[in-house]
Amino acid sequence: MQRFIVFVLLVISSIACSQKKVIFDDYIASIKGYQNELNMEFSDPIESPLTQEDRVKFESLDFYPIDSTYKVTATFELDKNPKTFSMPTTTDRLPIYKTYGVAKFNLNGKKLTLQIYQNQDLILQPKYKNHLFIPFRDKTNGEETYGGGRFLDLEIPEGTTIVIDFNKAYNPYCAYNGKYSCPIPPKENDLEVAIKAGVKNYKNGH
Repeated sequence: MQRFIVFVLLVISSIACSQKKVIFDDYIASIKGYQNELNMEFSDPIESPLTQEDRVKFESLDFYPIDSTYKVTATFELDKNPKTFSMPTTTDRLPIYKTYGVAKFNLNGKKLTLQIYQNQDLILQPKYKNHLFIPFRDKTNGEETYGGGRFLDLEIPEGTTIVIDFNKAYNPYCAYNGKYSCPIPPKENDLEVAIKAGVKNYKNGH
């Protein structure tokens, strides 16, 4: 009887491990799919932010290795008194944003906070009515990643948590072409950690 119980426990453990592997493999596949979409966009003559000279030589963006450590479930706090403001950019353009909420989470042993914003022009388009925006800086900027910070796109959460996946962090178009005007991450979104996930600096960057 004891041997049978041990056998059953081993089978259950094996099934649990197999399920975890399937979930992990699915996650890796989803991030690779996201990366492929970015590469397709950058290769497209119409969609690409690259100069024509850079685009014809383009093969792939440089990504950090996919690391599920950088996918975090943060506590989400809705801003009960949202503020509308003009976000500074790399040019004179001043797009209108509204504070939407705050995400609080732990990463690499540190408690971190990110402000979440909503572009007031973008949400007028039905496709982006639930779109949220996180511009941020971290300790990799200027070395392994673009000096002007990176961006994350999210959707309005249904509850009191929000998933932030830094494996989907991407560079503003200014990293690739000086003709663009890009939001400058507010100082409150300066992270005192190195986010070694997502898109790295572009070797021919501006």
